[in-house]
Amino acid sequence: MAIKIFVIIATSIMMARASVVPGVPVAVAPPPLVKVDDYDPHPQYTYAYNVQDSLTGDAKSQHETRNGDVVSGSYSLIEADGTRRIVEYFADPINGFNAVVHREPAIVKAIPPVPVIPPIPQIPPPVPVIPVANNAHPYVAPSPFAYHH
Repeated sequence: MAIKIFVIIATSIMMARASVVPGVPVAVAPPPLVKVDDYDPHPQYTYAYNVQDSLTGDAKSQHETRNGDVVSGSYSLIEADGTRRIVEYFADPINGFNAVVHREPAIVKAIPPVPVIPPIPQIPPPVPVIPVANNAHPYVAPSPFAYHH
């Protein structure tokens, strides 16, 4: 029985190795060519966005304009330290990409002080009462909080 299992495993390994020949490249079909009929030799666009989320503190904006090969715009965002970074950029075929970075100081918001709540006084647990039979007076256990001389 062990020989049969060994033969099955060995045959499976040999078949798996035979399907891939090391060092031989695998042929990959080239991507299909796409014909572009609507090529614009002088592209133009303008876009902008502005996010001001007071719940998360996310504040960022950007605007950009393109006229042919000339692109200009700016974006701003709030850094982790609270400063505002403003980047103004310009790109054209002659001068390449140029950016100027400005930083504005952090906006400090006054946080109201948290009111101090006095601690709640601790109330000792009730003293257990042990009933006694025959209408005798009940036994009262001594309080663990009692002061003993």
